[in-house]
Amino acid sequence: MWKLRRSIISGIVTLAYAMPVPLIRFLRKGYRQLRPLADYGIAGIGLLITLPVSIVIGMVIKITSSGPVFYTQIRVGKNGRLFHIIKFRTMCVDAESQTGPVWTKNNDSRITVVGRFLRKTHLDELPQLINVLKGDMSIIGPRPERPYFVDKFKDKIYGYTSRMSVKPGITGLAQCYYKYDETLYDVRRKLRYDILYIRKMCWMLDMKIIWRTVNVSLLGGRVR
Repeated sequence: MWKLRRSIISGIVTLAYAMPVPLIRFLRKGYRQLRPLADYGIAGIGLLITLPVSIVIGMVIKITSSGPVFYTQIRVGKNGRLFHIIKFRTMCVDAESQTGPVWTKNNDSRITVVGRFLRKTHLDELPQLINVLKGDMSIIGPRPERPYFVDKFKDKIYGYTSRMSVKPGITGLAQCYYKYDETLYDVRRKLRYDILYIRKMCWMLDMKIIWRTVNVSLLGGRVR
């Protein structure tokens, strides 16, 4: 059994034990029904608020490197459904033309100078708000992976496909505490947090994840 981040879930577990079962069921039902509306609302407002920042990012990308502003890639969503994820381009054009699909590593030479900043602050993820409005993604959930890696992981990691029982998210419990995957051990470790989130999904946990995301992305909080 892995160590749980008690700062994230201890209050939720305590509250759950204190509430009557009918109330818990009522809150869970309300959460499932209202969660999509919350996603659409946050994504729509988020796009409007971040539009000036997105315009500046797009201009800087065009000025500092050749190629398009946006980058699309096929990812695996809920129940194995494929969709095109949208991000600000942070790598050189055709970065995997010679290597095929590979993990992004620290100090990856394929990442542009501007791309390093965007990845560090997670500003490259802003266009994914469009994916949320399209219904491909949620604000919070497991990160969507590429088909190549899904096929690889589901044969080597027991229960890997269980993370696809919900919509993938722009941020999530696993992303709050761990950086990009570099080994199968990293994938297994993140999977534990993805499954934990799926089992404990609620408004309180979502708010804590959003706060943690802001802390890590904009306030310089640390991840492993």
